[in-house]
Amino acid sequence: MDEFWVFGYGSLMWNPGFRFEEKRTARAFGYRRSLCVHSWVHRGTEHRPGLVLGLDYGGSCIGTAFRVASSEKADVIDYLRERELVTRVYKERTMPVQLADGRRVPALAYVTDRSHAQYAGALTAAQAAATVAGAVGKSGPNREYVLNTLAHLKEMGIRDHWLEEVAAMLEAGGGMSARA
Repeated sequence: MDEFWVFGYGSLMWNPGFRFEEKRTARAFGYRRSLCVHSWVHRGTEHRPGLVLGLDYGGSCIGTAFRVASSEKADVIDYLRERELVTRVYKERTMPVQLADGRRVPALAYVTDRSHAQYAGALTAAQAAATVAGAVGKSGPNREYVLNTLAHLKEMGIRDHWLEEVAAMLEAGGGMSARA
């Protein structure tokens, strides 16, 4: 039986937006979670971009794998393409992920396109906080996205020291006047 899995590493972990039959902690190898994508739609605009997470090359990433019923597969793929491929800053990939129980399964994931104009690359925590602070898109404030994602990571027992530093700056009001 072919199973259909989706791998989430950012907002998909806490707001998948689709029905699933099973949810498991999983790790993707060869990619890391990175706040490296300028958001022009969901958490910012072209004139005041925010930042969202992407899977960027290097390391590994612990996230959430969702098993979707075969009967829901086409609808879930359509939904995810509408959500994740709005500006084509992500590439849709099927990649192996390792579930917490040791099984390896293929999962649909969205990987950052480094050649895209929205790729932010490596930023300092201060640069990221300045970008996130005050940015708002059709899905809400960028600050909310970062803090919700970090809270979910903590619930899962995942430490992301760099993202924690960005959040601390946001909570302290940092970055507001540093906007370019």
